[in-house]
Amino acid sequence: MSRRGWLLLGALGVIWGMPYLLIRIAVETFDSSTLIMIRMALACAVLMPIAAAKGQLKGLRPFLPWIFVFAIMELGVALTFINLAERELTSSLTALVLASIPIISAIIARIIGLDHGLTGWRIVGLGLGFLGVVTLVGLDVTGGSLLAIGFLLIAAVCYATAPIIVDRKLSNVPSLGVIAVSMAINLVIFAVPGIMRWPTAPIPNSAWISSVILGLVCSALAFIVFFQLIAEVGAVRTTLVTYINPVVAVILGVLILSEPFTAGIAIGFPLILLGSWMASRKGPALESEPIPT
Repeated sequence: MSRRGWLLLGALGVIWGMPYLLIRIAVETFDSSTLIMIRMALACAVLMPIAAAKGQLKGLRPFLPWIFVFAIMELGVALTFINLAERELTSSLTALVLASIPIISAIIARIIGLDHGLTGWRIVGLGLGFLGVVTLVGLDVTGGSLLAIGFLLIAAVCYATAPIIVDRKLSNVPSLGVIAVSMAINLVIFAVPGIMRWPTAPIPNSAWISSVILGLVCSALAFIVFFQLIAEVGAVRTTLVTYINPVVAVILGVLILSEPFTAGIAIGFPLILLGSWMASRKGPALESEPIPT
């Protein structure tokens, strides 16, 4: 990999490791729908003009039904459940549960018949990853937070399924155009509830800063870097970012929010990452692009 490739990979890993911390801060003030509305509005303001200038909004109309499905799963449903979960869970725990996405991708691909190579070490990987999630949840989650874990698992299923939609239904459609339109769709969906649930109390600077960074950096800039990385190193190597961003998220949570580095993290985290790596090797349906938060 070139030096530029490593720099882009590192930058994307940091950018996609930040949202968990920022969401944890923002949801203390903003309703989930309001936060999504702000994030989509800022990202659209950046990505729509770029997509239009590059001609990537042309010819999308025949694909709008599948773009809508992708948009709802990738952004609307996933972000809603992550926002709700982070009202109860630490940013570190959220990131680690979602690190199991490659494992869920492997299972979904096998169930729907897109990957028939789930044997040997990949099965061992599924087992290790599952053990890691069980360890993490068992040691770090109280009974009152189990619903939040369920929310994260729903989000993980959405993130694992969305690339399959892209691979099977939108592979010949300009990626930046799909992302920009998907964000616009969610902006329209969340605008009314987002405005209706706007905070009545004064909004702290921390909530504003977190929301702006989520929209401009973790959404808009992230995709610009993402597509540059794919052009530089290819889609398969780009999936390495999946193993970087949870590490960044844990470090940020511990250092900035003073979240505890627990026994669950110490034991479950390595098992989840190792299991994810083993389970996602050489599966045709699993070499899809990684999913941001």
